[in-house]
Amino acid sequence: MSENWKIYTKKGDKGETSLLGGQRVPKWHERIEAYGTLDEFNAFLGVLLDAITQPELKDFLFRIQDRVFVIESIFAAATPDDMAGLPQISEEDIQSLEKAIDKMNETLPSLSSFILPGGHPQVSAAHVARTVCRRAERCMVKVSRQTPSEEISIKYINRLSDYLFVLARKLGQDAGVKENLWKPAK
Repeated sequence: MSENWKIYTKKGDKGETSLLGGQRVPKWHERIEAYGTLDEFNAFLGVLLDAITQPELKDFLFRIQDRVFVIESIFAAATPDDMAGLPQISEEDIQSLEKAIDKMNETLPSLSSFILPGGHPQVSAAHVARTVCRRAERCMVKVSRQTPSEEISIKYINRLSDYLFVLARKLGQDAGVKENLWKPAK
């Protein structure tokens, strides 16, 4: 970035912003909501990452942050032509999440109840990230089916929320924290 670069452009002062490709849209546009929620989710992944001490897990979460940023850029593009040259999500990205889920599940007890989030800061951070991930997915679905890139991105985010759920359980197990099983009050 140049020395003269400023964060403020004043172009959004009237409630509009630009998608990749230059198309101006209102800030409440579905694409803005989708990539804005993905950005919020990525920030929560950063909070989770900051709570993690295991180097391998930190590396994996950093890679996930990169993939989420790729998806943000895909949803920021106005048209499929504007996506040209952008990095993409692949089936291998999804498979890496599935392998990680399967590996963590090998040591976790079976589950027959809902879990109440909490019990340890890492567990809570993973659950917050998971819930924001699910909201991002709902926003993405609103603008989906326009390009194959969006469909695979939704699949990735769906699997990522599953990963974060299992990660929360695994982090709790590793910390020796008892899971808070939901038992509805009568």
